[in-house]
Amino acid sequence: MGFERAVNIDELRAIARRRLPRFVFDYVDGGSEDERTLAGNRAAFERLRWRPRTLVDVSARSSETTILGLPAALPAVVGPTGLNGLDWRDGDLALARATAAAGLPFAMSTVCMSYIEDIAKVATRGLWLQAYVFRERAITDRLLDHAAAAGCDTVMLTSDFPVAGKRERDYRSGLLPKQRFTLATKLDILRHPRWLLSVATRKPRFVNVERELGPGRNVNEFVGHGMFDPSLDWDDLARYRDRWRGKLLLKGVLRADDALRAAAIGVDGVVLSNHGGRQLDSAISGMDALPDVAEAVGNRCAVLVDGGVRRGSDIAKAVALGAQAVLLGRAPLYGLAAGGEAGARHALAILAEEFDRTLALTGSRAVAELTRDLLA
Repeated sequence: MGFERAVNIDELRAIARRRLPRFVFDYVDGGSEDERTLAGNRAAFERLRWRPRTLVDVSARSSETTILGLPAALPAVVGPTGLNGLDWRDGDLALARATAAAGLPFAMSTVCMSYIEDIAKVATRGLWLQAYVFRERAITDRLLDHAAAAGCDTVMLTSDFPVAGKRERDYRSGLLPKQRFTLATKLDILRHPRWLLSVATRKPRFVNVERELGPGRNVNEFVGHGMFDPSLDWDDLARYRDRWRGKLLLKGVLRADDALRAAAIGVDGVVLSNHGGRQLDSAISGMDALPDVAEAVGNRCAVLVDGGVRRGSDIAKAVALGAQAVLLGRAPLYGLAAGGEAGARHALAILAEEFDRTLALTGSRAVAELTRDLLA
């Protein structure tokens, strides 16, 4: 099946699985340890049932909304994902172009494989940077300076990565801990000649981090020697709130008290996230945390959520529970891996069509009419 014939995200996932070497697919698809958090992200959506209004004139509907005060075609942002250049050549740029065509903001990862400036040229509906705070704070600071100069309007500081989660699929393939592939992984790569010719000819590089390190420093050694800072705390959040003049989000929140503390520091929003099930196993999902957090923070700051979105109806459920928007992670990546920019466009079009259909079938004519009483 070509990606054009895929009727849902799961079918795009199946195409991506066939096209990619196993180690790449597992990097995209996998979670930590027993993957209970990964499964729980989907289960949180699946538990919710609609209680739709009836006899509502839904002949005129709109999926348009605002996210952090800026217009968007859908209450969704294409969220930050790393190593997209392994899914498709120049994958970050292809995904950013598809996102702009869909009328959505694009959030790039610290560990993406294209320069911020190049992504900014194609992310015309808003560019966000997901920022890790490194042990060497000067590296993070310079990264934010480059983002500001490129026109990035929003930064998401990631708080749930004091140490890396144990992603066992990546250990089995040899991708982790030091990229020493097993024989089985090498043989599997050889069974994907199209991927080898189009993608593997370009060595994966964390180009933005590499640039901030400066000449004479090896980015692989920097990454391999604990670049992430387990001492990150609330004082650091306050410092970055003072330093960054654009919109600032805190990503990795799962508790109402933490959300309130972040709002008091002055963040523009919190992202309820368990890092896509890739960090703490058996953590609750962002959707599990959403009702309490949304009620607690009220209008103090925006509340966004990620993890497990596979349907347009999932986006609608998150909005109904109080989220301003969702962050899309794996769903557009499956499209990217299945067919590049066109595949990512197809994935986003599927979600947009499903969201519009959900509006109609729940008796909602606009995003604002997706309210909590619709869910059981």
